[in-house]
Amino acid sequence: MKVNVMRKPFQAALGLAIVLGNSQLIFAAPRGEPTACHGRAISDLQLLSAHGYAVYQAMADKKQFLTWVACDDIQTELSTAVHETVHILTEEKDAYPLIAGGLVRRPHEVSRFFRPKDIAKSLDASDAYVQNYLGPNGASSKDDFMYLLDELNAYSHDLDAAVALVPLQRREREVDHRDGLTAVMTFVMRYVDTAKKTQPATWQGLQHAEPKKAIQALWSQAETTLASSCGLPAFGLHDRDYIAYLCEKKNAGALGDLLDRAPMCPTDCLAPATTSSTSSNPSR
Repeated sequence: MKVNVMRKPFQAALGLAIVLGNSQLIFAAPRGEPTACHGRAISDLQLLSAHGYAVYQAMADKKQFLTWVACDDIQTELSTAVHETVHILTEEKDAYPLIAGGLVRRPHEVSRFFRPKDIAKSLDASDAYVQNYLGPNGASSKDDFMYLLDELNAYSHDLDAAVALVPLQRREREVDHRDGLTAVMTFVMRYVDTAKKTQPATWQGLQHAEPKKAIQALWSQAETTLASSCGLPAFGLHDRDYIAYLCEKKNAGALGDLLDRAPMCPTDCLAPATTSSTSSNPSR
């Protein structure tokens, strides 16, 4: 389940102006009709986000995809629909669907490894992402690394869609599109680092062929997606702090062992004009 820190509860439909191309202005979702934009939204998804539209096409029940589209903030709602649909497809296929196409099998072996929630004590307990994915009342990812990898994949799809759907962005609102992916990347990096330092059985298991292959594929995809967003100013609220953690070499060594290379540092995302960070460092 995606965390939408900036998103307000859905209200009865608001007027939405969507800019397409250079000058064409389309008005969707008349007041009082919260589903009136659905046809237009899917057309925009097809036009602007080939990867997001492929996720929509793969969903057998198209109405389920549209439950996330309430005609208030189309960019966020469509990227959220893509995110949640990726979770559904992952369960159906027992594999992670990749942005560029293809599947990576879920490494069920990692479900026996130490629980991701055990790293929460070294992170900011007030952080919404820590609470949702690692906290005591959090999602399945708190107990099973396989589901933390599921979130890594879903947030990669989410950010990829949000970047493509920038023409639909509501300019009067702050957005946190980069936050989810950078948060989950931080959790994965911290988990792997903790495994190498204090969990020998897990560390040995992570080096087995199937877990290593999944981590390599999903991490590389996340890096590429994150880098694609760096040219967009104020595309996150707390992303700068997470990225700073990812770029610390002392944090990245264990993950580098699994990747067979050093993790990339998206320095362009740390430029002052690129982020709108308001948080403290994610680790204590």
